[in-house]
Amino acid sequence: MTSTLAQQDLDHLFHPATDLRGLRESGPIIWSRGQGVYIWDQDGRQYLEGMAGLWCTALGYGEKELARVAAEQMETFCYGPLFAGRSNEPSIRLATRLSRWVPIEGARFLFGCSGSDANDAQIKLIRYYYNAIGKPEKRKILSRGNAYHGVTVATAALTGLPAFHRHFDLPMDDVIHLGSPHYYRFAEPGESEAAFVERRARELEEVIEREGADRIAAMIAEPLMGAGGVILPPAGYWERIQPILDRNDILLIDDEVVCGFGRTGQAFGCQTYGMKPATMTMAKALSSAYQPISAVAVPPFMYEAIEEAAGGVGLFAHGLTYSGHPVAAAVADRNLELMEERGLVEHAARMGERLQARLAPLADHPLVGNLRGIGLIAGLELAADKAARQAFEPSAKMGFKVAAACLDAGLVVRAIPGDIIAVCPPLIINEVQVDELVDKLSTGLDRVAATL
Repeated sequence: MTSTLAQQDLDHLFHPATDLRGLRESGPIIWSRGQGVYIWDQDGRQYLEGMAGLWCTALGYGEKELARVAAEQMETFCYGPLFAGRSNEPSIRLATRLSRWVPIEGARFLFGCSGSDANDAQIKLIRYYYNAIGKPEKRKILSRGNAYHGVTVATAALTGLPAFHRHFDLPMDDVIHLGSPHYYRFAEPGESEAAFVERRARELEEVIEREGADRIAAMIAEPLMGAGGVILPPAGYWERIQPILDRNDILLIDDEVVCGFGRTGQAFGCQTYGMKPATMTMAKALSSAYQPISAVAVPPFMYEAIEEAAGGVGLFAHGLTYSGHPVAAAVADRNLELMEERGLVEHAARMGERLQARLAPLADHPLVGNLRGIGLIAGLELAADKAARQAFEPSAKMGFKVAAACLDAGLVVRAIPGDIIAVCPPLIINEVQVDELVDKLSTGLDRVAATL
């Protein structure tokens, strides 16, 4: 059966974010079930899911309460759009609950299906707002190297990773990429962390001077970068960047798709790092990935201007068929309620301290050039020469070798280009499982090191 499914996969599926040529040679890994922090493949082998799927299964696998809510909602009212002033109870309840979570007083919530379409909507909303208040020239968006904001045409343009641009004719006009905040990789020889932050701040000021503050609408940023390599902002980074944006009337779009709902030890990454966002993007842990759903939090000053301008058009002409899908909204609402009932953000903060403490010795591993993390997320950047911060040749595919060795040891991690191993387990992980994760990660590193 497994071999038949594997062949059908190779014959008919188009895999996203995959080495398609390599897949043809290796074949797919087919998962069959999951429970808690563990998943099983079709051969019955168990793995600890050290990536929460794709940074998203916060409550872990097999949560019966979310399955119950989904089934109940499907039977009661399976679908209804939010177009033309129609509504549904789950969407109303979810928006109300989110208003108590986010640090934006009086926020309104625009629902979508993914982080990508939510960030795409962010661009449209920012443009709509500035057009509404008579500043149509403010339309450029600042992003950063190593950023990941999605895969639509617009959000892939915002993304600062070359593979997401090549052959897609990206990036595009009105997107300006600043330098990456990745101190370990992009600091100049002998440059202190404080000096690196100052250089990045000066770059921002110079770009604003060159482009004109009256032409820059917003900067989009993740509190810490996920898919770009688990890159934590260097000390003092946001304290230096935020005032520059404020002085120049440049709105901060906070992409919380990876960080949101407890990943960094607080409800949102912006709270962990002292950011002051105008708007926020949420997805992934919003429903613990049990249903596809995203949300954009919009402040009152933007909503009121958009409402007024839309009145002149006759309608606000944006929305998706599945915006506020009642099943997805019901699941997301119960997901957040379970987080509240179980104190999951506080639990994640405690387990995050244990994870970071257990990972700390791996900084001395011969393969690890840089270890970084906060809460229940971490990245290990591999290096051929630790002292010189020299990366391995890309052709060596060292990150993928380590990820494969970890898989053999019973642990799922993610190899990110640049030979970075990402770790991001479900927030429900306990102390024993944290220890199991680190032990298996150590085994994977050791097995690859032994082959060099």
